[in-house]
Amino acid sequence: MNKIFELIGDPIVSFFRQIPEVGKFVIFYLQLLPLIFVPPYRIKEILKHVEIIGVKSWGVISLTAIFTGMIEAIQLYAGFKQFGAENFMGYTIFVSITKELGPVFATLMVISRAISAMTAELGTMRVTEQIDAIDILGIDSRRYLLIPRIIATTIALPLLVILFDFLANLSAFLISSHVLGLNPTIYQNIIQKLISFSDIYTGIIKSIAFGFAIGSIGSYVGYFTEGGAKGVGESTTKAVVYSSVSIFAVNYVFSVLFFFLGY
Repeated sequence: MNKIFELIGDPIVSFFRQIPEVGKFVIFYLQLLPLIFVPPYRIKEILKHVEIIGVKSWGVISLTAIFTGMIEAIQLYAGFKQFGAENFMGYTIFVSITKELGPVFATLMVISRAISAMTAELGTMRVTEQIDAIDILGIDSRRYLLIPRIIATTIALPLLVILFDFLANLSAFLISSHVLGLNPTIYQNIIQKLISFSDIYTGIIKSIAFGFAIGSIGSYVGYFTEGGAKGVGESTTKAVVYSSVSIFAVNYVFSVLFFFLGY
C-alpha cells in the first residue's frame, strides 16, 4: 500500500517543489524586462543570434513541415472521402496548420535544436565562471547575454512558422492533387473562398509569444546553472522539458482567448 501512495505522491510533491522556482523566474524577468527597452540595443548581437536560432533551423523546420503536410493530406482524405467532402480538405488542412500545427511543431523543433544549445552555452559559461567575470568587469551580464537571445528568439520563430506554414500547405497540396487525385483548381478555389486573415495572423501572434517564452526559459535555466558539467546536462534537459510544456500551456491560453474573441 505504501508503494502505491509513493507512486501517486512523488510526482505531486515534485511538482510543488518547482513552484518556488516559478516565482523566482517571474521575479527575475520582471526585473529584466525593462532592460529590453533601454539602449544600447546591440543590434549586431541580436542579428547574430537570429542567424543561429533562425537560419540554422531552416533545414529541420523544412523537413518537419513537408512531412506534416503530407501526413495531414493522407490522414484527412480517408475521413473526408466517406462524406464526399474531399474538396474541403484544403481549407481544413490550411487552418489546422496555420493556427495550430505550424506554431507548435516549429516551436518544438526550435526548442530541440536551438534552445537546448543556448541553455548549454549559458550553463557552460556559468560553471566556468565566465558570467561571474563579466559581472566583475561592471557589465550587466543579464543585459549582455540574455536580452539579445530572448529578442532574437522572439524575432526568428515567427519567420520560421511562416516558412513551416508555406511548406506544409504546399506539400499537402501536391500530395492531394498528384497522389490522391483531387482537382487542384477546386482545392485552391475553396481555400481562397473560405480563408480569412485571422486564420493566418492568429498563428503568427502565437509564435511571437512562443518565441519569447522559450527564449526566456532557455536563457534563464542556463544562466542559473550550477553543479559543473553534470549541472549543464541537467539544465539542458530542464530547459527542453519546461519550454515544451510551457508551449502547450501558452497555446491553450491563446486558443481560449481567440475562441472568445471570435477568431
